[in-house]
Amino acid sequence: TSRGLGDVYKRQILRGLKTLKVRMDAVCANTQKVVDFLAGSKYVQKVFYPSLENHPDHTVATREMTRFGGVVSFEMGSFEEAKKVLNHVHLCALAVSLGDCETLIQHPASMTHSMCTKEEIEAAGFSDRLIRLAVGLEDPDDIIADLQQAFEAAQN
Repeated sequence: TSRGLGDVYKRQILRGLKTLKVRMDAVCANTQKVVDFLAGSKYVQKVFYPSLENHPDHTVATREMTRFGGVVSFEMGSFEEAKKVLNHVHLCALAVSLGDCETLIQHPASMTHSMCTKEEIEAAGFSDRLIRLAVGLEDPDDIIADLQQAFEAAQN
């Protein structure tokens, strides 16, 4: 008997769901380690992640969540510096979407929101210095090393 394409997709989705918790636990643990690095970096001006006490939704997040997800945003010192970081990463893949097993990085002001003015970007609650990172399943020390070398390269 021939099976429809819908059956193939359904099997693939069900197969992925079997390991979703394990993958998300790893992503969240990796993200927290990257967040800790970013929060302590002399190159990063501000980190946005709900596990951090200075996050505006920290209280709600700690009450409602057991893990804080795989996406972290952070601000560099300038627009030029943020662009240079993205140009110097090697492990982190430059991408518009943020959902994969590998670490993806983007600069919303010049990618997803490139059609907006600086004033519109600021009205939306972020700046052209913001970088968004969706942490993947790689070794978090490798992600951190990639970010560190990109931060250092962006200073030149």
